[in-house]
Amino acid sequence: MSDVEAVEKLKEAHSRLLREMHKVIVGQEEIVEQLLIALFCRGHCLMVGVPGLAKTLMVSTLSRILALKFNRVQFTPDLMPSDITGTDVMEEDEDGKRQFRFVPGPLFANIVLADEINRTPPKTQAALLEAMQERQVTAGGRKYPLDPPFFVLATQNPIEQEGTYPLPEAQLDRFMFNIYVGYPDIDDEKEIVRSTTIDLDIRLDPVMAKDEILDLQALVRRVPVSDHVIEYAVNLARATRPEDPSSPEFVKEYLSWGAGPRAGQYLILAAKASAVLAGKVTPSVEDIANVAVPVLRHRLVTNFTADSEGVSSAEVVQRLLKETPSAAET
Repeated sequence: MSDVEAVEKLKEAHSRLLREMHKVIVGQEEIVEQLLIALFCRGHCLMVGVPGLAKTLMVSTLSRILALKFNRVQFTPDLMPSDITGTDVMEEDEDGKRQFRFVPGPLFANIVLADEINRTPPKTQAALLEAMQERQVTAGGRKYPLDPPFFVLATQNPIEQEGTYPLPEAQLDRFMFNIYVGYPDIDDEKEIVRSTTIDLDIRLDPVMAKDEILDLQALVRRVPVSDHVIEYAVNLARATRPEDPSSPEFVKEYLSWGAGPRAGQYLILAAKASAVLAGKVTPSVEDIANVAVPVLRHRLVTNFTADSEGVSSAEVVQRLLKETPSAAET
């Protein structure tokens, strides 16, 4: 199958994925789209939203329609690294000899929901982030590879911050997307209340197998990108750095730190996946703009001026999108 045919196949699968997701999930089209983009980029997501917005339901539904193994881990202050990675246990064989056997933890799944990641100590957070980066866990001095695809979705509650361990900026940078899950609009909320207060027998049909997902992840990496699109992504990332000569005055006014090179990598990867899901064979500047906010907002550190004026990192990104020209416009 040629790449052009594969793109067309993914576009059809994308439509089926959305149709199956919306059998269970009401609205939230943009969030579902961002989850799919991250999955096909081999990225991970940090989802921020108040309780009750169906974050867990979205992730578990996605795993069901992709026929992937799903584990949910509730992160708590007493959670230890071995509780998520697994541990060695002593066993006795038929001859009476004792030996250690590794018992895999909940990270050994294809989709892992790390619920309230900021409620667990940094040591356990680091174990999860090592698995995200290296696609393996270390236990008892041995390394155990994780079965691909491996997709982590971590959640945070933005309201209750007492007794939490906020992720440092270096660890936040490991997440491809920072997805804000907001309240539904009034029509969607009416439908949510209506559909969840009656007995419904919803049958979800798997859309694609694990091997197909791996093939499509490889396809995203092969998608060609024009030089002017790469230049736009790099210019956008560099414009977030207050010390860079190209950054506008409002960036210098509101930001302490900008995005690093990983931001440009994720902008291009996400744009590739966004283009392919739409049936295009190469991304455009518009695809970069569509993914810029979830890619950049957790990589920017606002200063006191921004905080005092109520200016968020997402608002800085949106203003940058208006003021950063593409190569075609210059």
